[in-house]
Amino acid sequence: MDRKTRTRKATAIAAACAAGVLLAAGCSSSSGGKKAQTAANNVSAGKATTARIKIAMITHAAPGDTFWDLIRKGAQAAAAKDNINLVYSSDPNAANQANLVQNAIDQKVDGIAITLAKPDAMKAAVAKAEAAGIPVVGFNAGLSAWKSQKLLEYFGQDEDIAGQAFGTKLNSIGAKSALCVVQEQGNVALETRCAGLKKTFKGKVQNLYVNGTDMPSVKSTITAKLRQDSSIDEVVTLGGPFALTAVQSVSDANSKAKVATFDLNQDVVKAIQAGTVQFAVDQQPYLQGYLAVDSLWLYKFNGNFSGGSAQPVLTGPAFVAKDNVATIAKFAANGTR
Repeated sequence: MDRKTRTRKATAIAAACAAGVLLAAGCSSSSGGKKAQTAANNVSAGKATTARIKIAMITHAAPGDTFWDLIRKGAQAAAAKDNINLVYSSDPNAANQANLVQNAIDQKVDGIAITLAKPDAMKAAVAKAEAAGIPVVGFNAGLSAWKSQKLLEYFGQDEDIAGQAFGTKLNSIGAKSALCVVQEQGNVALETRCAGLKKTFKGKVQNLYVNGTDMPSVKSTITAKLRQDSSIDEVVTLGGPFALTAVQSVSDANSKAKVATFDLNQDVVKAIQAGTVQFAVDQQPYLQGYLAVDSLWLYKFNGNFSGGSAQPVLTGPAFVAKDNVATIAKFAANGTR
């Protein structure tokens, strides 16, 4: 290559770099190379450089319920991005959950994300947090109560709408008698799902209350009911793990009933693919956890709140069945759906 050609090439590369064009020839400088690439990666990842804050997430999760693993993963992803120290705790007992809120207040956290499965039992604790100047957002449970308890925002599914959609779906597949299995009596979200189902389903609906913290008991209770009532042709569960148990109960009872469920997890995705579960209503728990934590960061550092404190942010319902489960399966394999 002669000197004139080298000069023309150098000029062209310089012009490209000045215009912000990335060429294979490179736009090297003393600040380039691996260090520059690392900085670029950090920018694209959106990692916050704001001061580190502490956020408490307090749920009514029961031990062993994998649904809440997805909530927590979403929350952790947001916390990592936003430079947040996330303190997660849970208790299915409403009084104990209220005590966890008091613990968060005592720790002087910068924000609280909470579920209101039993809103009346949580009302006083939420009011104390707000009186202490701690912003509180709701998610997953408490759609009917979040505004009256003056929460900033709410992220979740309208369970009445989800229940009605479920009932319509059962009509379309010809079901006649549905058993709605409630794993926690008094949980407003679960009760609302069954009530919504009854509004649109043209067949018969029975509620069956089980102890969701004792899966062998859940299995035996469903089995006994199916043996007692052979007219039941659809078992409706309100959580992924219970759907898988219901499949076993159907087999044990020699029942012809089918199983469909609210909520999705990796095992339910596999069951849908295998045909042992007909479909699931997905409320996107990972997204709920992520948005709840991220919203508190946005409020703290930019004064943002979704829905203007007047409308919830809905994350569902969406149906996942055999015809579209492949789209979800790859994300479920990563443990995020």
